[in-house]
Formats: sequence, C-alpha cells, structure tokens
Amino acid sequence: RVQACMSTHVRKCVKNLLPSKYVSKSITKCKKHICLSFCCVGFVRFLEGYYIVLITKRRKMADIGGHAIYKIEDTNMIYIPNDSVRITHPDEARYVLVVTTVFYVLSYSYDLSHSLQYNLTVLRMPLEMLKSETTQPRQESFDIFEDEGLITQGGSGVFGICSEPYMKYVWNGELLDIIKNTVHRDWLLYIIHGFCGQSKLLIYGRPVYVTLIARRSSKFAGTRFLKRGANCEGDVANEVETEQILCDASVMSFTAGSYSSYVQVRGSVPLYWSQDISTMMPKPPITLDQADPFAHVAALHFDQMLQRFGSPIIILNLVKEREKRKHERILSEELVAAVTYLNQFLPPEHTIIYIPWDMAKYTKSKLCNVLDRLNVIAESVVKKTGFFVNRPDAYCSILRPDEKWNELGGCVIPTGRLQTGVLRTNCVDCLDRTNTAQFMVGKCALAYQLYSLGLIDKPNLQFDTDAVRLFEELYEDHGDTLSLQYGGSQLVHRVKTYRKIAPWTQHSKDIMQTLSRYYSNAFSDADRQDSINLFLGVFHPTEGKPHLWELPTDFYLHHKNTMRLLPTRRSYTYWWTPEVIKHLPLPYDEVICAANLKKLIVKKFHKYEEEIDIHNEFFRPYELSSFDDTFCLAMTSSARDFMPKTVGIDPSPFTVRKPDETGKSVLGLLMALGS
Repeated sequence: RVQACMSTHVRKCVKNLLPSKYVSKSITKCKKHICLSFCCVGFVRFLEGYYIVLITKRRKMADIGGHAIYKIEDTNMIYIPNDSVRITHPDEARYVLVVTTVFYVLSYSYDLSHSLQYNLTVLRMPLEMLKSETTQPRQESFDIFEDEGLITQGGSGVFGICSEPYMKYVWNGELLDIIKNTVHRDWLLYIIHGFCGQSKLLIYGRPVYVTLIARRSSKFAGTRFLKRGANCEGDVANEVETEQILCDASVMSFTAGSYSSYVQVRGSVPLYWSQDISTMMPKPPITLDQADPFAHVAALHFDQMLQRFGSPIIILNLVKEREKRKHERILSEELVAAVTYLNQFLPPEHTIIYIPWDMAKYTKSKLCNVLDRLNVIAESVVKKTGFFVNRPDAYCSILRPDEKWNELGGCVIPTGRLQTGVLRTNCVDCLDRTNTAQFMVGKCALAYQLYSLGLIDKPNLQFDTDAVRLFEELYEDHGDTLSLQYGGSQLVHRVKTYRKIAPWTQHSKDIMQTLSRYYSNAFSDADRQDSINLFLGVFHPTEGKPHLWELPTDFYLHHKNTMRLLPTRRSYTYWWTPEVIKHLPLPYDEVICAANLKKLIVKKFHKYEEEIDIHNEFFRPYELSSFDDTFCLAMTSSARDFMPKTVGIDPSPFTVRKPDETGKSVLGLLMALGS
C-alpha cells in the first residue's frame, strides 16, 4: 500500500514540476533507488548525511483480534543524499556497522506499547465522552485519501480514537523524531523490542490463542554487567513488561470476542549499584555506588509504576539472603530499607508489598519443593491484583461458585474486570530465577483467565497437562530471548530444573550456556552496548568530539541529571505525583481525565476503508495471495504437538498425562538417541 501510494504521488509531483518529456525519464531514475520494504523504521544521521532505515524482511508471529504482529528479521540502511554532494568521513563506515538488527516487533494497526487493558478500555470509550470533554475534537486531515477521491464532501465517515504510544517501550522514537511533525501520523510506525509468541490451545475443537508479549524498556537499556541498578530518573536496567493474552479465536473481533490479559514486570533492583568487571571473574563483587538515605531513585521508580499499573505494587525479591560472604545480600538489605522508608508516607491501603524469598536456598534443599512455594505466592499475588477481561463474569461462575473466585481482587466494572497493581519480580540478573517465578505466576493467572471465559470448571491447572506444557514452552522461549538480549546466552536453569525432572543431557547444556554467557559478557557486551546507545539516540556523533568507542564510560549519557548544576529535588516525604495518588488503586494512565484526554486524537476513516473492516484487513481478498502467505503463522498447537496419538485418550488439554505419553517427549527422546 505504501509503495503504491508513494509511486502515485511521485508521478503527480513530477508532472507538476517537469515538462511531460522528462516525466518518464525521471520516474526511471527514481526506480533505480527504490528498495522493496514493509515499513520505515526511521532516519538516522552519523557524521555525513541521513540514512533511511527500512524493513526488508519480516515474519508473522501472532494475531490479536485480527491485527497481525510481525518480527523484524532484516533491515536495510539507504543513504539519502546524492553521492555527488557526499563528503566522506573516515569513521562513517564504523558507525554504520555499529547499528545492528535485534528482535524488534511491529504491528501496523495494533498499539504494542500499551497493554490490552488500555487498548480495550481507554481507546474504546464512547466517542461522545471525548467530544464532551474537549470543545473541538482534533480531526486529522487525510490529504492523501482526498486526492484519490475516497473521501467526498459530506460523505459519511467512521470515527475512531487513537493515542500516542507509551514512549518508554518504543525503540525507534528517536529515529522518527525528525519527521513526526511534518508527515501524517499513519506513516509513523512505532516498534518495540522484546519477544512475541503465540500458541493454540484446542479445547474439544474450540481454538483458544495464548499470546505472550514482552516489552523491553528503552530507558537505561543495555547489557548485563554494563547496566545494573537504576539511573537518576528511576529507570532500571533490564526492565521488561510481560503480558499474557488469552482470546477465544472462534471470534476475532474485539467488540464481539472474549479477551483477557495479565501483566507482570521484571527489572533490576532500583538502587545505585554496579559490578566491577575490570578483572573478569564468575561473580564480580557488588558495590553500592552512591548513598541514598531517602530512597530518591526508588521513589522515582515506584512512582512510575503506580502511574502505569495502579496499586498494589508487589515486589517478589528472589535475591539470596544467607551467604557466608556478603554478596547478593547487600541488595536485599538496601531494598528493604528503601521500601520501609517509602511505605511510611503512603496510605496504608496502597503501601508497597515486599515478599522476600531466597529461591536459591530452597532449590538446594531436598525437603522443599520450590514450585509449590512459588504456587502459594502466585495465588496470593493474583488475588491481590486481579486480571483484565472484557466480558462480565460468566453465568457458570454464579451457578458453580468457587471460593477463590470470590476472593479475587482488581476492579469489577459493568463490562468486565480490570487489573489494578502489578507484580515486580527480580533476582540479581532478572533472568533464570525470575523467569521461573514469572511462569508460576502466569500459570496461576492463566487458570483464572480460562475460568473467567467459562472454559474450565475450577481456576486451577496442574502440571503434566497439555495446556501447561504448551504454556511452559512459550515461557521458556520468552526467557531464552530476553536472556540472549541482556545476558548473551539462553536460560541456564529452566522450569524442569527446579522441578528436578530435567534429563541428564540438560547438565551439559547448562555448562555450555554458562560458558557462552561468560564469553559474551567478557568480549561482546561492549559492542552491543554501543549499538544500543547509538540506535536509541543516547549518543549523537558530532564532528570534533570523541567518538562512541573512545568514551571511557557511558555513565553521563544515561545519567543526564548529574550534568545539571542545580538539579530539581522532589519532596522526601510526598515522593509521589499528587494526581496519581488520588485515583488509586486505578492506574492514572487509564483514568478519564483532562490530562489523559489530551493524548487522544479523534480519527476519521472512510466507511469502506480497510482499517475498519476486519475481514478485508485479515484476509486481503483484493490482493493476489498464496496459501503459504495466508497461513504463514505455524503456531504450536496443543492437539498436534502435545496430545497423545493413541486412540481412546481423553482429548482434553487439562488431563494429567504421563511424560512418555506426549508427542513432544517421544520426539525429543528419539532425537536425543539419534544424536
């Protein structure tokens, strides 16, 4: 669509500017520089001129309500100025090589920077409410479509609401900054960095999609040992927002379909701390870089969380507490002091809940079951925060009431339920232990989500069922991807490791992953950190100033407030934003108020436009397509990949099976024997 639209307007511009005999010649010259692409990521400049970054290869990863979500697999940078006016610089080529492609995710019609709860509540409010709050609703001009005759004077149109993206999770915001005020907003496509995966749970022929989306924060972003703790603005390292979405795939529409989601967060301990890697060793010593007696940086961090998620904020700290020599315990003691200080000023009903649990100690014990303890924690957490569902409670929950369902927290509204508050899980690296803990909380939330949609009779899921095996595989892919992005290797300890059912071949894999992580931290993390700093616009190359690779440290790039002579100080007691505390337990970002309505824009579509027609947007009957393109999303299925092929077996994905009955385990055993 973009290519066709551009070619049409190139012809119009050429016709207006040049005589007719030069038109075909000019078009021919333009075609030499056209690159087949799916999207423009943005524009970047180093020491010479601007480059346009285009997506040349993509792969469909998921589908949410008819909106396709793609993974970017390859990009191309094209130099814009003509070579005749190009002034070469010796270091330009090195900057071009620094920018690399990582796991970016995009969607043309779905806002990935916001949660499903935001997209289905704030963006689907009655249009009259927005018009009543604003005297003149902001409508955007569609000059391109008016030129094509799609919108006529007095013609009927369809109005919708769109919002600005949540820039904390947008990774190409700096690349689009130069053009966002000059081009139409439909040309601005914001991408996120993280993970996206989708699997199909088949319940007696009824398809249910389980989607996992991870959004990495673009603030204080980096690699494992080079980014620890928090910066002076309250942004922490390795902060990832993980959202699991459950939907009944038999109805794709957001209006008529049934959707549910649950959000949780991981992130480094919000303190000023680091690890010295000048002398490489397996566990570098942890040092507190700056005294913070009034928990200033922690206050900034939790204020952001209250604004985004509401209350309660629950901290699950998996850092070691008992050690022969103080190492991880330094962080636990400081975090307890910070939370205790901040809680004394909050209202009692909105205080931060702190749950310490030494997961490593319980793993070594032969008498304790790690996952049983995590399951107890998960039940208490989900009951406090609740989850989002866009449908009122099913009538079956009234006919067969469950005691756990009546104790569920969150906020009940006429159209369904809202999640209020969030679980924040952390260990030292926020990788292996954190991923297992998040899986257990997600498994508990998944049971409640299935129960809310009337798919199971009790909000409880057991291990060794097809549904949990499918969900575990999804979370392991999620953990592997995040671990590669931050630590340089896949997960070392998985769910099977903590269940103590991992095969003997897993131990050798763990050793290899540990060595891979050690090698990455020692040799390649610095280059990846330079790439992130350059892509996010943290560092701007300037003639006459030191280059990125010549800087002794990037501390001042990520701690910009330290360069101010008179930094603004917040109150040590009233450390929260006043507007946020008034609306708790609801998240302030989702409250209908004047400040939030300014972020919304009334958008007008033509009644035949494809963006409002789900069938045409998904199936595209006006395009020449093939079966490979139409059914390119080959997601994992519980019936095909996990259910036994034996005749007479119960086809329910919630039936407990022996490990040797599943198709996955038999296939894995044959592959292991073959290798």
